[in-house]
Amino acid sequence: MSMDRFLIGQYGAYDFRKFERDFRKGFYGIEACLLQTEEDIFALKMAAQEHDFQIGIHFPLRDRGLVIRDALFLASDENERNQAFQSALEELEAIYRLGLKPAYILFHYPKPVILDDRVDWSKWHFSGPREYVYESEYSFEEFTQRSEELFVWMTERSRQYGFVPVLEFDALNRYVYASDALEELLKKYDLIRLCLDTGRLFLQEKRDPSFRSVPVMRKYAKYAEVIHLWNLQFGEGFIKLRYPVLPEQRQEDGWAPIAEYLQIIKEENPNAKIQFEHRSELVDDEELERCYHWVSELLAEDPY
Repeated sequence: MSMDRFLIGQYGAYDFRKFERDFRKGFYGIEACLLQTEEDIFALKMAAQEHDFQIGIHFPLRDRGLVIRDALFLASDENERNQAFQSALEELEAIYRLGLKPAYILFHYPKPVILDDRVDWSKWHFSGPREYVYESEYSFEEFTQRSEELFVWMTERSRQYGFVPVLEFDALNRYVYASDALEELLKKYDLIRLCLDTGRLFLQEKRDPSFRSVPVMRKYAKYAEVIHLWNLQFGEGFIKLRYPVLPEQRQEDGWAPIAEYLQIIKEENPNAKIQFEHRSELVDDEELERCYHWVSELLAEDPY
């Protein structure tokens, strides 16, 4: 795999210095989220034209100052679901009026997050109580019904606007990792793809004794459109987040098994895009270059 499947992120603003430092000629594109001004959106559009790259959008594109930014597509309350679909539709229409023509648009899933009652979620980040519901209060049947409604809607919008709908896993419960319900929907509605987030999956493994990240990666890698790639170090009393992945980050020191994750991606889905969702300012220029080179090496085709 060459670097033509790599993306960097631009979140909050279009940062020209970040683009100059992080982007490389031949990269696939930029994933943008929560841009605060029309000038930021215009700068993204102009850069894509000038440098001939694709745009991915992490919903929402625009920062509207909402407490909960994600669309709560699976909410039990009908009014809340209707509001989620309406706000997403308004965002899609705005994106296409702007002429951005994104390759994909990504939404968090499931939202509200369905939480395993057996787990202490007090240290998992939520913006408010509307953003999650416990498994004991939300049945498997409701999950499958609401998910299929979402998949039907996403498929229609994909055909209407010409983008790939991508669902990024938030915290997962047994409905996703211990059943085949979601996989059946992905097969039935094959325009819809996934985003697997390496740091988020590993963090859940450290918080949730019943969860294992590698089997989840193996189960769903074939359906991934994009991988959000970053590392975290989890130890006694500390978590270091959003680190660029580097070969010296050892599992025995509390880092995620990045090489194993990427080996699975290579085997199951060699065309998946890699979006570096890290804080590149945590490393120097030489380390950032090693990050890109190492990932490219891990995903390269084996020699004959």
